[in-house]
Amino acid sequence: MGKLLEKALKDALSDNKCVLGAKQVVQSIKNAKLVVISKSLSDSELEQIQKSTNDGKVSTLNFDGTSVALGKLCGLQFRVSAASLTSIADSNIKAILKEES
Repeated sequence: MGKLLEKALKDALSDNKCVLGAKQVVQSIKNAKLVVISKSLSDSELEQIQKSTNDGKVSTLNFDGTSVALGKLCGLQFRVSAASLTSIADSNIKAILKEES
């Protein structure tokens, strides 16, 4: 789990530039720049998010952890199956994707 991803998620949450939850992410995909997906996501929800991100050409990151771990990474006390960041620099997206691969 990269420090860049953790910082980006916490900054987005504090600035209210982050959408949490699989259903909410699908609804707000047109505003997203980066979508983070946990391993706990069901196959149907994962397929729906991937289809939406491919249509809108949004970067996706398959988080190597459960929804509990993603929630903790966000600094929250509940599970987060998916998160979309709406305000993040392209250079930060590239750095996060490089760090996580």
